[in-house]
Amino acid sequence: MLDHIREDKTARHLEHVSEALDSGTKSQVQQLVNSLSGGEIADLLESLPLTKRLAVWELVDIETDGEVLVEVNDEVRATLIRDMGSDELVAAVGDLEIDDLADILDDLPDAVIREVLHAMDRENRLRLERVLSYPEDSAGGLMDPDVVTIRADVSLDVVLRYLRLRGSLPSGVDQLFVVNRAGEYLGDLKLADLVTRDPVQRVADLIADSRPAIPVNMTASQVAMEFEHHDLISAPVVDAGNILLGRITIDDVVDVIRDEAEHTVLTMAGLDEEDDMFAPVVQSARRRWLWLGVNLITALLAAMVLYSFEPTLDQIVATAVLFPVVMSMGGIAGTQTLTLVIRGMATGQVSSSNTPAILRKELAVGLLNGVVFSLLVAVIAFYWYGDLQLGAVMAMAILANLFAGALAGALIPGILKRMSIDPALAGGVVLTTVTDVVGILAFIGLATYLLLGT
Repeated sequence: MLDHIREDKTARHLEHVSEALDSGTKSQVQQLVNSLSGGEIADLLESLPLTKRLAVWELVDIETDGEVLVEVNDEVRATLIRDMGSDELVAAVGDLEIDDLADILDDLPDAVIREVLHAMDRENRLRLERVLSYPEDSAGGLMDPDVVTIRADVSLDVVLRYLRLRGSLPSGVDQLFVVNRAGEYLGDLKLADLVTRDPVQRVADLIADSRPAIPVNMTASQVAMEFEHHDLISAPVVDAGNILLGRITIDDVVDVIRDEAEHTVLTMAGLDEEDDMFAPVVQSARRRWLWLGVNLITALLAAMVLYSFEPTLDQIVATAVLFPVVMSMGGIAGTQTLTLVIRGMATGQVSSSNTPAILRKELAVGLLNGVVFSLLVAVIAFYWYGDLQLGAVMAMAILANLFAGALAGALIPGILKRMSIDPALAGGVVLTTVTDVVGILAFIGLATYLLLGT
């Protein structure tokens, strides 16, 4: 639902900006663009061809430039950075939060990085170094080291006076983290409790129900599941010694969920979510060669199997008409199982402990569907050609290929993962090869044996 709303908004913004650009009303474009948030501007820029993108980028307020650079994908960010001077870049990224700056620091020119680091105070440089020391797809890479900490032995009134002295809070703060003098995480104090409870109460009395903190080495996917399972808005991040290092907020987790969804969809087609939609034609074509080549090889493998049965095709024309049905049914059944297992692996719902049960269940589903649809297709084949044996061949081939598709769909993701290959990337190609080859062998092989008697 949220993705649908976002798509509609981006489409409307794109249409309005394109119309304004075409009519030459620069002031209207500037007013429209700068009424959007940084994320909306990023979506808009990714949707525009290069010349229009750069024209719109020049009209974005400098105060919003940094947020936009954080939100756009890597390739589009590179084109925008190339269009900016060093002073513009320093002004754009200088006020970014530490975790956001860490995300794009490597994309900035060396001179800009030096100037940005020089302008930071020692504490913020150390915070930035801490975030950069962890993998990007880990809790440490996601966290913002800017946290507000309090002691457990003080009253709520003392905490309130401390916050008033601070004058402001980091964005997204819904709780204060309680630590001891060594910096060890003890729990959290909800802001709701701070403003609604008796000011004389001690912080220690209100942190008993605090959830465990997130380990700094937890993967981004696991962090997203923690937020989902516990309905979190923010969460503390700690090291192996339980020392508080930073916090993760829901906006960071939403980015993780979106990136993983895009990665899953695009990698199944051999594409990269960081590619520019309007990259040069030759560049885009080259990126697709590898996956097209892999598909060509697997298609030729299936064709070679089919070629070996050429005499059967020459003698029984009906096999050439009907065997695509066998391959298609097996492919669809296998894809259903494959998608289910890949999703389960991504969410942690599939592991070695329950794989046998999943395999048994999917094989049973494949067998049942095979029986139902093999009978249906056999009746259709008999109705078309009036050949009972041909109908029987179709039934057995459909049954065999649906069963093979279910088996391959359940086993391929785990096998690819053990080989350190992304199942979302290679699973579909391997599955198609299996169901095509099995379908051809089952249908044409049975036709050769039963109909021609060879």
